[in-house]
Amino acid sequence: MSEQRSYPRHVKTDAGDIEIRLMSPADEAAVLAFGKGLPTHDLLFLPRNISEPKVLSAWVKEIERGAITSLLAVRDDKVVGCGTLVRDPHSWSPHVGEIRMVVSPEVRGKGVGKALSQETFALALGAGLEKLSVQMTVDQQAAIALFESLGFKAEALLRDHVRDVDGKTHDIVVLGHNIAQVQAQMEAYGLPGAVQH
Repeated sequence: MSEQRSYPRHVKTDAGDIEIRLMSPADEAAVLAFGKGLPTHDLLFLPRNISEPKVLSAWVKEIERGAITSLLAVRDDKVVGCGTLVRDPHSWSPHVGEIRMVVSPEVRGKGVGKALSQETFALALGAGLEKLSVQMTVDQQAAIALFESLGFKAEALLRDHVRDVDGKTHDIVVLGHNIAQVQAQMEAYGLPGAVQH
């Protein structure tokens, strides 16, 4: 990373004081409990079901390998949100990162998702990535609006792309953000701190 951010960070939100910190192997049980507490529909836009222990174990291995950086939003020692930056330096798209984010229903609409998305976005900037993508089901209007407020734009609609536990299919929307273009604009207009709160 070209610019290392320091954690933990503390953010005041309408849901109370939130600690944002890097996820480590010691968090596996707490993140599993978080995943199990999420509505099933919220898990659909993630590539894998994070309420499954084997998925979480693989996730922790990816963090240890350095392929994934995950931030946790913690309130009163309980995980209430997770923002992840995924990148593959050995792919044809080493300049692209994917953000995956999910927040507990009890803290939605209270600034936790906004703080977490801003921190995850800042990680991507620090990593020198040029483009970001994020995907979610089309009915997640608040999440779509949140990422649009960060400058993401709809790029693709994947029809019937995920299937829920009842066998019903759902569309996925993919939003993209051209960081390199935005950074050039920020430098031209003198707004280097635009993504910091």
